[in-house]
Amino acid sequence: MKPIQDDTARLFYARLCEIDPSTRPLFASTDMAKQGKKLVQMINVAVAELGRLDAIRSALKDLGRRHDGYRVKEKHYESVGAALLWTLGQGLGEEEFTPKVEEAWGETYGTLTAIMKDGTATAAA
Repeated sequence: MKPIQDDTARLFYARLCEIDPSTRPLFASTDMAKQGKKLVQMINVAVAELGRLDAIRSALKDLGRRHDGYRVKEKHYESVGAALLWTLGQGLGEEEFTPKVEEAWGETYGTLTAIMKDGTATAAA
């Protein structure tokens, strides 16, 4: 992702809103420069800590609770996953973003969002 790190957020959020226009209002009053930095930071943390998932479990649950407050719906997680995989494909290119790498990222995203959704469910309860 380093070659497009500065463009990652722009690519991601443009793609997200393209494939799921219902996400646009979620960012209406968001500082997209800050949001982009948070996105890149989260990707970096996820990669760095994936082998130590318990170390970030609490933070992911908190993130899920916060997203509930931002009006993020269950269906948005699927759109975000699709936009993330597309963005990673743009950054890594066909040579590096092989079907195996895409599958691994999809599984990673699924694992992380399952924990976030658990946090959301806890907030709702």
